[in-house]
Amino acid sequence: MKTLRDGVLTLSGSVIAIGAFDGVHKGHQAVIKQAVIKSRISQVPSVVYTFDPPPRHFFKGVQTLTSTEEKLRRISMLGVDYVVVASFNEWYATRPPEDFICELSKLNPIEITVGSDFHFGKDRKGDVSLLEKYFRLNVAPPVYCNGGKLISSTRIRQLISQGDFQQSYSLLGWQAGIK
Repeated sequence: MKTLRDGVLTLSGSVIAIGAFDGVHKGHQAVIKQAVIKSRISQVPSVVYTFDPPPRHFFKGVQTLTSTEEKLRRISMLGVDYVVVASFNEWYATRPPEDFICELSKLNPIEITVGSDFHFGKDRKGDVSLLEKYFRLNVAPPVYCNGGKLISSTRIRQLISQGDFQQSYSLLGWQAGIK
């Protein structure tokens, strides 16, 4: 897996998964795996586009579940070809959605996979509807645990704060020994 930090990657074709992917939990894994499978079928590279720090950490100071290095390690285990890590800072947070669309177009995506709640650009003005105007979009369905509750980074943070490490590890989907 090749990692590009704060640069522009240009490809002749790709399948992209976009998200903060904090923790690379089972829901994130589903999004990334869909992109990897589609890229292999289409014989183009798979790309994960992610952020450091995650936007919620930048805006709200929310605890991160994994370091960027650990996130990259976990993503590499899913068979991804490239990862673009954008530094989420004051400048990045003020970019208009069109800047992000322009950046994605350089990857020539045949498909982009995101979660249904994906937003981008200044004031979260970009969303799934805007992306669909420019790219073929795959909106990954939410992933639920056996108990029927949504798997999310927010829920995992809540479980950790309650001391329920067993349940949080289960939702992360990684062996407890993996740090």
